[in-house]
Amino acid sequence: MPVNLSIKNVPDHIAERLRNRATKNHRSLQGELMAILEEIVTAEQPLTAQEFLASIRLSGLETPDEATKIIRNDRDVRSRT
Repeated sequence: MPVNLSIKNVPDHIAERLRNRATKNHRSLQGELMAILEEIVTAEQPLTAQEFLASIRLSGLETPDEATKIIRNDRDVRSRT
């Protein structure tokens, strides 16, 4: 069941930054606050090993073995010129 939350006495400069962020993201202030809360709560949950490996594969990072091959290949090409 959804819960209503309320934050009182938000300083003007923070409220203004939240409004600006909401506008930039094409959201209402309520929508922006919900997005921020969801992002924070999701970020706190640790990734499983499978999720971590999948994120590395998607990022395009190369393994040290591949990096070594790339460096050696680059050296060979440079030494030929």
